[in-house]
Amino acid sequence: QVQLVESGGGLVQAGGSLRLSCAASGRTFSTYAMGWFRQAPGREREFVALIRHEGGSAYYTDSVKGRFTISKDDAKNTVYLQMNGLKPEDTAVYFCAARATYTLTNYRRDREYPYWGQGTQVTVSS
Repeated sequence: QVQLVESGGGLVQAGGSLRLSCAASGRTFSTYAMGWFRQAPGREREFVALIRHEGGSAYYTDSVKGRFTISKDDAKNTVYLQMNGLKPEDTAVYFCAARATYTLTNYRRDREYPYWGQGTQVTVSS
């Protein structure tokens, strides 16, 4: 099993920044990529960003490109999501997820990720 713990959420004004962290433990060698998803009230969970363990290739949903950056610290088994230029529409619970397959087929689908954190709330005020 893989355990994921998110931190770093909070309340911020529009235009502000937050950095989310996701610490992984357990059988982390069984995972190949880490992703961030978010879920706003009344909406489905949506893909935000993903980073491969090998090589560090990163992928983003269009609405966050240029504002969010996903990164990793292998020594700490931690993945980060730096969020700049936050907008009220970024308000959501943000989840960290780990992918157990090397290929990135359907990487935007949450069902492709077997391991999930508990989520951290991000609220952006206007």
